[in-house]
Amino acid sequence: MRKLCLLILCVILWLAAVQSCQQRPAPAVVAGPFQFKDKLSDYGFFTGALKTLTPRKGVVNYELATPLFTDYAVKDRFVVVPEGKQIHYTDHGALDFPDSTFIIKNFAYTSPAHEKVMIETRLLFRDPADHQWKVMNYLWNKDQQDAGKWILGKRIPITFLDDNGQEQSTIYQVPNTNDCKRCHINNSVLTPIGPKARNLNYVRHGQTANQLQEWATNGLLAGMPALDKVPQLPDWKDSVHFSVSQRARAYLDVNCAHCHTKGGDAYNTGLFLEYEQTGADHLGMMKSPVSAGGGAGGLDYDVIPGDAQHSILVYRMNSIEPGTAMPELARTVIHKEGVALIRQWVNEMKPGR
Repeated sequence: MRKLCLLILCVILWLAAVQSCQQRPAPAVVAGPFQFKDKLSDYGFFTGALKTLTPRKGVVNYELATPLFTDYAVKDRFVVVPEGKQIHYTDHGALDFPDSTFIIKNFAYTSPAHEKVMIETRLLFRDPADHQWKVMNYLWNKDQQDAGKWILGKRIPITFLDDNGQEQSTIYQVPNTNDCKRCHINNSVLTPIGPKARNLNYVRHGQTANQLQEWATNGLLAGMPALDKVPQLPDWKDSVHFSVSQRARAYLDVNCAHCHTKGGDAYNTGLFLEYEQTGADHLGMMKSPVSAGGGAGGLDYDVIPGDAQHSILVYRMNSIEPGTAMPELARTVIHKEGVALIRQWVNEMKPGR
């Protein structure tokens, strides 16, 4: 009888202990920093042959009204927003993307045989662990089947066709991750550059609907006002709907203003090239360079209205010499069409403006 009582008591104590463990809350799991995968294919962004960049459901292709120039590269852009989440509209700067968003940018070139040859794919990821953007680059392999994680940068000889179908050769520079951060950092915070409301607010070539309105209609974008209240960045190539000044300012905004702005990598120059900038001195009008050194070519002012030939801005855009060329990253050849536009803009300025 005594043994039976002890056995019953042990069972009661065991059941009480089990119940106590079940009622105790599980310890919180703290997610660590996001780890980028080894290969681009590991993410499952695309279906079929990876090189075709055919997006799976939830991977949204987009274009910019005025894109950044990179050695006449063919670029494909995608955004991947977590299921059930939305991008939130902002009228200034990049849109407010939710945590765990991927922004994908693929770089390729058109070969003399008119084939699309993949070079690199860059990923931006908004890490939910700290709500900050992280960057990683993927280098395509020779058989064009996949791209592997690549941190150190690389110089790749390429021969390609430019926008006019002319053959050119260069040593394409794949950036290292620190190079990426130089352009993408503002006030020490990594941020996307291209996907701003004003640069997405246009009708893509071959389409009939406004791209940004489609995002709002499909539930991808929340909080967007009426379309006529959304700012618009001109298409730098569209001479029918936009003036030379509008197109040139849009070009400078996208290609230069991520560094030439308050908080940017070139903040100390005092040359601020945002599209909304109105200060003549900040735009370089009759402004002496602060830190150009020998890169100024012996010229005295960033911009001389009516005189592109003696304006440092045009001189540096029309160079590929290290220490002189601007932008100093993201290109190794001269963007002939871009330089022609900026030269025309400066020459058409009236002195005193």
